[in-house]
Amino acid sequence: MIFHKTKLDGVWLIELEPKIDARGFYMRNFAKEEFAKNGIDFNIVHVNRSLNKIKGTTRGFHYQQPPKCEDKLLQALKGKFYDVVLDLRKGSKTYLRWLSFELDAEKKNMLLCPKGCTNAIQVLEDNSELQYFVTEYYWPEREKGIRFNDPLLKIKWPFPTPVVISEKDAGWPLIDKNSPPAIDLRCYN
Repeated sequence: MIFHKTKLDGVWLIELEPKIDARGFYMRNFAKEEFAKNGIDFNIVHVNRSLNKIKGTTRGFHYQQPPKCEDKLLQALKGKFYDVVLDLRKGSKTYLRWLSFELDAEKKNMLLCPKGCTNAIQVLEDNSELQYFVTEYYWPEREKGIRFNDPLLKIKWPFPTPVVISEKDAGWPLIDKNSPPAIDLRCYN
């Protein structure tokens, strides 16, 4: 596993290293000790998977409020995804900044979205599957979200108008400039 730091603290792009032979390949998707070597404490409680039938499908931004914040480790199992990570950490140098990444099943890369950040995806190929490991149980009463196309964020999406989006994701509130969302230090320290 090769860990690449990004411009958002705690957000990592991870390359997997398949060992290829005549049978196919073998690779490790998760190694607690490799994460620990990079200063990442990641304790998996759920593994989730989504099938996205139509290119242009949009999911997110979702996050959980303290004390139920979660880290997510995302990987394309089939197809490609455009993934945007948004920093919501109060006091962070990169607060309300975002970065985009392409998760590609053929490239075998992964993305670590840490506590205090949130992510959203757009599907770049039909029938794409995304798997993600999370470090906290799902608590519906702690869930919040931000609309994917909030004008304050100025995110450049491959599909400015989603082909498919849930009512919930389309209905997340826009950021209130006078009171933007902020996840405090209790969550990610």
